[in-house]
Amino acid sequence: MITAAAPEELRAGAPAPGWLLVTGILLACLSETLASTILALGRADIIGDTAATPDEFAGLDIGYTAFKLIGFAFAPWLLTRVDPRSVLLAATLIMGAASALAAVVTGLDPLVLLRAVQGLSGATLLIAGQAILFWTWPAARQPFLQALFAIGSVVAPATAAPLFEGWLIDQRDWSWIFAAVVPLSLGAAGLLMLAGDTSERPAPPRCLDLIGLLALSMVMLAATYVLTQGSRWNWLEAPRIAWLSAIAIGCLIFLAARELRAGASGLFDLSVFRTQDFAFAFFVSFVAGAALFGSAFVIPAFALSVLGFTPTGAGALLLPSGACFLATLLLSAWLMQARGLSPFATVPLGILSIMIAMWMLSGSTGQSGAADMMPAILLRGLGLGFLFLSITLIAFSKLPSQSVAYGLGIFNIGRQLGGLIGVAALQTSIDHGLVHNQTMLGAAITTGSPALAERMSATTNLLVASGVEAGAAARSATAMVGRAVGGQSAVIAFDSAFNLVALLFVVGAPCIVAIKLLLAKTMRKSARAETVP
Repeated sequence: MITAAAPEELRAGAPAPGWLLVTGILLACLSETLASTILALGRADIIGDTAATPDEFAGLDIGYTAFKLIGFAFAPWLLTRVDPRSVLLAATLIMGAASALAAVVTGLDPLVLLRAVQGLSGATLLIAGQAILFWTWPAARQPFLQALFAIGSVVAPATAAPLFEGWLIDQRDWSWIFAAVVPLSLGAAGLLMLAGDTSERPAPPRCLDLIGLLALSMVMLAATYVLTQGSRWNWLEAPRIAWLSAIAIGCLIFLAARELRAGASGLFDLSVFRTQDFAFAFFVSFVAGAALFGSAFVIPAFALSVLGFTPTGAGALLLPSGACFLATLLLSAWLMQARGLSPFATVPLGILSIMIAMWMLSGSTGQSGAADMMPAILLRGLGLGFLFLSITLIAFSKLPSQSVAYGLGIFNIGRQLGGLIGVAALQTSIDHGLVHNQTMLGAAITTGSPALAERMSATTNLLVASGVEAGAAARSATAMVGRAVGGQSAVIAFDSAFNLVALLFVVGAPCIVAIKLLLAKTMRKSARAETVP
């Protein structure tokens, strides 16, 4: 059974779920979803329309992601000072205003600034919305409420948002994605105002550690640049990547030392790690974030670059996975809320499903279609549904209510960083794989090879029969063989990336078990030490 996270007075007098408030939180999450995923499919269109260089365009990615990570640390402090509903309402309106401006600006510099504002407001509304759910309603209702929250914060960005954004790019242009955020934000704000007051803030007011926040900002800005751009610059071979890595590590060491000295007055509430279940779920979420973001990156990229899908087709590829994700989320919520199933029970099933799904995708070829990939994609959705609700409930079911917001901030930072690392590793694998595979396949194609001669002759004869002049046909046949080598190199590189996601859990699963056993042993020792006079 799930242990209540709210104080006793909230458990006893909590109202039935206020659907205006819950729907408002869900719409606010969906507005953040559209803003957060625009670069997944709109990258080429934005670069073309703004005439941005790769370095200039990187600011859009870094600005949003880094300030979102900073917002995860800033929002919990804000919730100790301001009414949670007011924080959520303000963040939602700021998200809508920034998106409206982003849809009409023409320069890249203001767009980078607006992306940073979107990142900060997006993180704030996610933390405020989820904290309100934990603070307002009793633990018995949390499985279903957290499943609804996951629909907006996890399911939509991983599945439905790419389809919607791909359709807008194909039918209109990328600015319509930002414009679509505005009605969602206004609708969410209207529902939040109609919903009335939420519960009192259970966390006492705290002072903001400005020095710690500045150090964290340096860490996140530097780390985000390194993780998102490192593959393009071949990592530490570029001086800028080496210097930024050193800055991130140095500021992280400073921040860690400051947090340990500051205790309760620090930027974070590190006491959350004294709760065994939170510490365990944090580690699992880090690994699961790498799998979620990594697979959500590599599947559409494979469909676009290898299979030649349109943005709409690439987005639609993940939609059935979203249906399975949603179904297993709601099934898990029902089993836990109505049948008392332990959240730990579905974690192994989720890990195993994702691992098998990515292994199945590693057999894809250049002739694969949506139907060939669909069984694995559906299985991935089932695994994500079994995994993400469970780790959320495990993490927060035993946390004191005054630590929930800080726990949410730390938990989301871990998942987001796990996702950044996962995507960076997969991008590096694909980039290096393309070069290596082309070299190896090219070396295998020698001038005197009978197979090559037969392929060139057949292709040349086919072109000549179609009316192409003999000399041009021979040159075209050579180019076609070269493209075939490039295409096969890409297929092998992406298949290796799919295998890497599967291997993540092969390595990660024993580590998860080891962490669980180590935490249990450590907590038992601490409990015995406290009982000794």
